[in-house]
Amino acid sequence: MLAAPDEGIRSGHMPAYSIHPTAIVDPSCELSMGVEVGPYCVLRGQVRLHAGVRLIGHVHVEGPLEIGTRTTLYPGVCIGFPPQDYKFKQGMATAGVKIGSDCLIREHVTIHAASKAPGEGHPTTVGDRCFMMVASHMGHDARIGNDVVLVNNVLLAGHTEVMDKATLSGHAGVHQFCRIGRFAFVSGLSAIARDVPPFVIASERNTMNGINAVGLRRNGFSREHIKAIRDAFKEAFRTPRPRPEQIAVLREMGRDCPPVMEMAEFVAASKRGIVQASRLGINEEELA
Repeated sequence: MLAAPDEGIRSGHMPAYSIHPTAIVDPSCELSMGVEVGPYCVLRGQVRLHAGVRLIGHVHVEGPLEIGTRTTLYPGVCIGFPPQDYKFKQGMATAGVKIGSDCLIREHVTIHAASKAPGEGHPTTVGDRCFMMVASHMGHDARIGNDVVLVNNVLLAGHTEVMDKATLSGHAGVHQFCRIGRFAFVSGLSAIARDVPPFVIASERNTMNGINAVGLRRNGFSREHIKAIRDAFKEAFRTPRPRPEQIAVLREMGRDCPPVMEMAEFVAASKRGIVQASRLGINEEELA
């Protein structure tokens, strides 16, 4: 029997949802008010769709999976299938996938289930208001924060993390266990195998070229903070330094600038190392 999780229960009756006659919906699925399941969709296992979720058509999802309010999935999307991990065997328990509210997940996006069981690891996680464009991919145990944009064919390997308001352009690839910091901008066709600090622009292979000045201005960063971030980038990254010196420089410059201190703590927590700054004079405005 299709159950309603929370939305609409206060009204005392089963909320209205729409299921196309050609769709296949497992009885264990939970559909809330205003959910639309379009033609030829297949929902299997413990799938929970909150109010206003739309599966336009030919969407395949497998639980454990939770999708937040008003998120839309376009044709060809596949979510919750087993991780591409040799250690994971068919039938093993998984923490599954959790997707936030108001996300747009376009055609042929794939998001794989976590490789760990509930209690042992976190679900593969998408935050709120994320935009995953055509054929982008999230591997098992990956996490993206709120307001993240993944442009066409972006590839996030397993255990990667993309923090709030970062943008990855078309065909960018991120190696497993790497982190992309807040407000970072990764240019198209980039290959990232190290951590990308917050507020910077990364491109090519493991290279950063400057700060994401356009993105920072658009998101209300003050001139003083943008200047401090730019100065910190030049001092800590453009000038070749070992990582302990980078951290020390950033912490000193971040005493009166929280974004710079955020950069310092990000670098200090890195396990894969930090992408290397280019010494070329590149126009940040053009890259962003």
